[in-house]
Amino acid sequence: MTNLNTQVTWVDARERLPQPGAPVAAAITGRYPADSAESETALGEEFWLVRPMYFTNRHFSEDGTEHRDCFVDSDGYVRLPYGLADDDTVTHWAELPTLPGKTTHLVLGEDVQPALQSAWNARPAT
Repeated sequence: MTNLNTQVTWVDARERLPQPGAPVAAAITGRYPADSAESETALGEEFWLVRPMYFTNRHFSEDGTEHRDCFVDSDGYVRLPYGLADDDTVTHWAELPTLPGKTTHLVLGEDVQPALQSAWNARPAT
């Protein structure tokens, strides 16, 4: 029987960082911009949420700025580990789970359809 359950282990970004190039789930914290109706000194609402990102030891933003040991999202937005910046930082990270019913993150070619069928036919353990 295929196992569809997974376990996530969160790592404190102040203690250890992922390997460069690793796709991760990143817990980020910061503040949403203040509404336009508020004064310019308002801080907005604080948040803590999870986003898929990848970690890299060197990244260049569109404006040419070089960033070291940072997390980058799909829009190219860069976030640093907590304590290294004031805004939008990564507090924790976790390795992304493997594909449903697999021990890998990637299946290619003729193995894709059988892997999909196996996952679709499986049920999570209760």
